[in-house]
Amino acid sequence: MSFRSRRVLISTPFYVIFQFFLLKYIFLLIGGMDNAYLAVMAIAVGLLRVIPLPFESKKSRPVTRFLQNIDGIWMWASLIFLIDIVVIYVVEIFVDLPKGLIYLLLAIVPILGVYNYYKAHKLVVNERELKLDNLASDINIVHLSDVHFGAVRHKEIIMQVADKLKELENTCEIAIISGDLADGSSVVESHDFDAFKDVGIPIVFTPGNHDFYPGIESVVEACKNAGIIVLDNDKLEFGNLNIYGLTYSFEDIGMPTDEEIQNSINPNLINILNYHVPYRWEEFSSLGFDIQLSGHTHGGQFYPAINFTGLMFKYNKGLFRDDLGNYLHVTTGVGCMDTPMRWGTDSELVVLKLRKN
Repeated sequence: MSFRSRRVLISTPFYVIFQFFLLKYIFLLIGGMDNAYLAVMAIAVGLLRVIPLPFESKKSRPVTRFLQNIDGIWMWASLIFLIDIVVIYVVEIFVDLPKGLIYLLLAIVPILGVYNYYKAHKLVVNERELKLDNLASDINIVHLSDVHFGAVRHKEIIMQVADKLKELENTCEIAIISGDLADGSSVVESHDFDAFKDVGIPIVFTPGNHDFYPGIESVVEACKNAGIIVLDNDKLEFGNLNIYGLTYSFEDIGMPTDEEIQNSINPNLINILNYHVPYRWEEFSSLGFDIQLSGHTHGGQFYPAINFTGLMFKYNKGLFRDDLGNYLHVTTGVGCMDTPMRWGTDSELVVLKLRKN
């Protein structure tokens, strides 16, 4: 059983209790409902989380993917409803709200849901410019991360990304994926990433923590079948670039020492570290890396989570430059974790335009 599946199973009883009280207070605002019916509804929501797990871990199916999508959407809605009803109950301490206004405030959640769902599925291309002293010639890199291929977003997200990369073939030389190509919510089969075969530029990938949940061997096999270059604590020289892929996992996989990482540096080239998490940038910069490419945070993905991830991660999203002139780029990612919703962040590919300073 994967880490993700264990996490879901352990948290589900608490999730069911939360759903019972959430539904109770929602229905109290619109007339109330018998506790027995509320309990049945809460248990049904819990089952919606766990039923697809054993099926998706063996063979992904449209029915179980649909159930996981519904669960993901409702999980987001539950958080927003919670905030909504807390606001309503607090305001009602001081003033009685008309029923019509309460209904309107509750209706905000599904309205926001439509926008969030649309935003999560609209893949955009953003651009950022990096000025470098030791760059021999200009080059454009497509940076992406956190595709999260799985039950919530399946082969359609691979095709969507591949189509965007094909649109960028004439202006970009290479694409770099900073981990979490897979999600762990469904099995990865050997030809699931084959849409990338038609992309006319090299694609480099270094695993992140989620790539280990469905089995890292399956993810690597699917990558190699699709012609993706996997850098697992290894480097690749490409034109003016020396790209080192540092694998990240929550598991004890054995990591190279700082000395081994530094030995990969080529002082005559632009040294890029492809590392899933935006950690240790200052240290890697001091080792000699001109650019670190990361993801993982999703930029918070949607409000109000954005505000919390801004506190959790020193470098949450965007482009950062230090006093040495070195860069860290943290993309908000392509896909979504658990819930197919975005609000305040882009589902993005980022063209990094490396230019001579």
